[in-house]
Amino acid sequence: MTNSYSIFKDFLYYTLPWRAKIILATFFSIMNKLFDIMPEILIGFAVDLVIKQQDSFIASLGFSNPKSQVTILAIVTFFIWVFESLFQYLHSITWRGIAQSVEHDIRLDAYNHIQHLDLEWHENQRIGNITAILNDDVNQLERFLDSGINNIIQLIVSTITIGAVFFYVSPIIAFVSIFPVPIIITIAFYFQKNLSPRYIAVREAVGRISSAIFNNLNGIITIKSFTSEGNEYERIDQLSSDYRESNNKAIKLSSAFVPVIRIGVLSGFLATLIIGSFMTMNGAIAVGSFSVLVFLTQRFLWPFTTLGETIDQFERSMASTGRILSILELKKSVKENNDSEELINPKNDIIFENVHFKYPNNSPVFKKFNLTILNGKTIGIVGQTGSGKTTLIKLLLRLYDIQNGSICIGGQDLKKLTLFSLRESIGFVNQELHLFEGTIKENISYPFPPNNVEKIKKASKISHSLEFIENLPNGFDTIIGERGQRLSVGQKQRLTIARAIYKDPPILIFDEATSSVDNETEQLIQNALENIAKDRTTIIIAHRLSTIRNADQIIVLDKGKIAESGTHDKLINHNGIYNHLWQIQTGKKNS
Repeated sequence: MTNSYSIFKDFLYYTLPWRAKIILATFFSIMNKLFDIMPEILIGFAVDLVIKQQDSFIASLGFSNPKSQVTILAIVTFFIWVFESLFQYLHSITWRGIAQSVEHDIRLDAYNHIQHLDLEWHENQRIGNITAILNDDVNQLERFLDSGINNIIQLIVSTITIGAVFFYVSPIIAFVSIFPVPIIITIAFYFQKNLSPRYIAVREAVGRISSAIFNNLNGIITIKSFTSEGNEYERIDQLSSDYRESNNKAIKLSSAFVPVIRIGVLSGFLATLIIGSFMTMNGAIAVGSFSVLVFLTQRFLWPFTTLGETIDQFERSMASTGRILSILELKKSVKENNDSEELINPKNDIIFENVHFKYPNNSPVFKKFNLTILNGKTIGIVGQTGSGKTTLIKLLLRLYDIQNGSICIGGQDLKKLTLFSLRESIGFVNQELHLFEGTIKENISYPFPPNNVEKIKKASKISHSLEFIENLPNGFDTIIGERGQRLSVGQKQRLTIARAIYKDPPILIFDEATSSVDNETEQLIQNALENIAKDRTTIIIAHRLSTIRNADQIIVLDKGKIAESGTHDKLINHNGIYNHLWQIQTGKKNS
């Protein structure tokens, strides 16, 4: 999409489901404008009536009595105003209804598409910018649909209709009045061409501000602890100044449009007034017709002064629409095939065979990697930062696809499975704790409704969450705040474990489940892990080796390879990497 018109074309394709309503709304807009023009024509009839009386146009329709002529003129005027008001109401509610529906659906479509995009895309995005697209940009589009399209339709209708009346009354005056229109349209295209990149820059500046504010509010504790409020204020000030500067560049150009157009409007009006006056005095046109021309000239040309505002609104909305549609056009690399199958038996061995994987533009993480995780066993994974621990989990969840080799569960290749059946069978407790704003019970039962109270309590008991929940004023109905900010790190960690337990999956994954908690909480979490690991395959990535001491198997990753493997005791006796890490963590050896 290179310009506003191609964006608009793509957007029209998106609005196909609303085609019938758009046609109806267009009809209402046309009828409203036609009735809106008629009062000026009636003025001509009224003048004609006063001057010619028995020889007037209304008299020629059979109304010879002056009173009947005035009466019929009054009745027609009344119904014209009634229908004008009626169609104004109808086009207003119809266009607004379309705007609200499109806004609702395109926001949901974009959000849903974003949810299903690859993790790689999410890891390279600014959340604040995505939020700006889903909120500010969608709202900008809604404002254009609400009134902008109607303005364009009515401008076209008034131009054609009034132009036809002009040519009917006097072709000479019609040519003189219409002469400024091509100039006005040429100017409009010039402004549109130059406004488009300026408003794209404005929307990008908005995204940067939203992203910075969002990140700062998320990290408010860090900002306060480093007393960097002043620095962050200056940073937001700079971003806001950049936005203001981008907006000012667009405003300076768009503001110049109306004064330039007014010159064209004035020239057309003066030409009609002067030429029409002489033609009327010479008897070339009737006084009533001249009255119509004078009033219609302003109605014909003056709407072009709003063309600048309409173009301005159009360019703003297309800049926003381009950002929305660019999201919807993004393709996924991790996707299902038409013949994807359900995971039949997740209670089976997990086998990594000759796995090769690399992140884009990076060196390979795994080369010909092999690992078998036995069903029902607990496996601990340790290694230095960058050794591939978390990547292994991302591959198992199929958040990324491997380049070569295979990952199978019970003989079924992950790439041939539906993502839902795979991920439904896995419970994942991430090292980046995330809780949703709401109650404790809603977070434990997520994504299901918190209806099964007994199951919620059981999960909280096994995860050692029950003791602190019962001490809260509202127990399970306690509102934990955004991201669980009213809870300690240890409490949040135990709630995320409770959530995994509530899901009751055959495969459980814990990524650094005790990395940020105190010793007492670590002990509670260790006990919880031992309880919930029974009769299910459990994978525990651990920095603290005490967390995986009782695992059935421990593997040590080093630069994407399995350097050591065995039980805790075996690895301690091996006197290798694991033993070295253990000695450091237990204080028996300096690092």
